[in-house]
Amino acid sequence: MANTINNSSDFLFLYEASQCNPNGDPDQENKPRMDYDTKTNLVTDTRVKRFIRDYLKTINEKEVIFVDMEGERQVTMDAKLEAVVKRTLNDKSLIEKVFSDNEKAKKGYLELLEKSKDEEAFWGKLKDKKLKETNVELLRYLVKEQFIDIRLFGSAFAVEGFTKAYTGPVQLNWGYSLNKVELMDSDSIVTIMNDDSSTFGKDYRVHYSLLAFNGTINKFAAKTTGLKEEDLKVFRDAIWNAIPAMPTRSKLNQYPKLYVELIYNEGYTNGQFGDLRNYVSAQPKGELDEKKVRRFDDLVLDLSKLKTLIEEHKGKTIKDVIVRTSTDLEFSV
Repeated sequence: MANTINNSSDFLFLYEASQCNPNGDPDQENKPRMDYDTKTNLVTDTRVKRFIRDYLKTINEKEVIFVDMEGERQVTMDAKLEAVVKRTLNDKSLIEKVFSDNEKAKKGYLELLEKSKDEEAFWGKLKDKKLKETNVELLRYLVKEQFIDIRLFGSAFAVEGFTKAYTGPVQLNWGYSLNKVELMDSDSIVTIMNDDSSTFGKDYRVHYSLLAFNGTINKFAAKTTGLKEEDLKVFRDAIWNAIPAMPTRSKLNQYPKLYVELIYNEGYTNGQFGDLRNYVSAQPKGELDEKKVRRFDDLVLDLSKLKTLIEEHKGKTIKDVIVRTSTDLEFSV
């Protein structure tokens, strides 16, 4: 297995949402999530992670997304893990690879395989506490070699015989809009299809929202999940491309604007400068009323504090900086 990452990072990610619903709140008729006191649009970290997971499925069929459906079916964590384990262990060529560092675990697996008459009997016996060491090795292999979303974001495996929590090296805060956001007046009705019936609801959307996320990439958590540099390259591509690449009717018109990652030198870990969103701001251009902001050009995005921060600390606390911008935004360090 390749070595895990050596440096921790903090990152800032901005994307815009226009005439869409960035993240519906099921407790509020699926209206866009809002802090109504400040007129701030909110988006959960799980919404962004779902975009990334869905995108990763489309670009690499070899990777298994664990927090996902099994085929076309919604399944429990237990059923998902069972399906993956069966597929993995049916490939006899993988046995040596799975248990390469633990002969005792390998022996336990082979003995169980010999005693089991069919797959169902095998799965039932595999969850026995006596085979904990075998299961630990099996889960370790699956996370480090197959489950890229667990290597990135972590997960708590609450499955009998496989109970283990993985803290994800990549974490994001909830995102919030840098501008005050107005909801669109809409009386339109849409059909919401459920499993056995359909209901009707209003089509709620925002006029324009420039959303900002603060995130971390932790080298210590990476040792547990096996996050590698090549995984980070996949993540950086995915967080940039996933949202516009996976459009739906309510999620259309969302595009990335800025990604800035501060990679720290050896001896430094996350949070050296706090929440990176504290170094950026956006205000309506000129005399424009904040209620009339409808596009990116209606805002003045101020990145001067972030630029100064990087200039003062690059080569000291900061080892390197990764920047990606949309074509209508300039930011260089």
